[in-house]
Amino acid sequence: QVQLVESGGGLVQPGGSLRLTCAASGNIFSVNVMRWYRQAPGKQRELVAGITSGGSTNYAESVKGRFTISRDNAKNTVYLQMNSLKPEDTAVYYCNAHIIKTSSSRELFYWGQGTQVTVSS
Repeated sequence: QVQLVESGGGLVQPGGSLRLTCAASGNIFSVNVMRWYRQAPGKQRELVAGITSGGSTNYAESVKGRFTISRDNAKNTVYLQMNSLKPEDTAVYYCNAHIIKTSSSRELFYWGQGTQVTVSS
């Protein structure tokens, strides 16, 4: 069994910062690309940022310069540092990871449970 556990969400004022954490655990052989998505009420889930096992990153245009994705491969953990937060960043943030389980040759993707980020005065 593989699980992604997210934490770090909360309520913050505009201009504030939050750091999200997503840790993969279970019968893991390797963790490949890891991504953060978000979904606001009534909207499609959108890609926020991604990072490969080698450290290559990409960001949605709306968060470039404000958010930073990073990872600790030894801990199978991905982070999302969110600075200069805006009300439009309010959403449930989901971690996604492509993982090869032990005793498997297949790479599958897994979702975290989501963590709420609310940016409001």
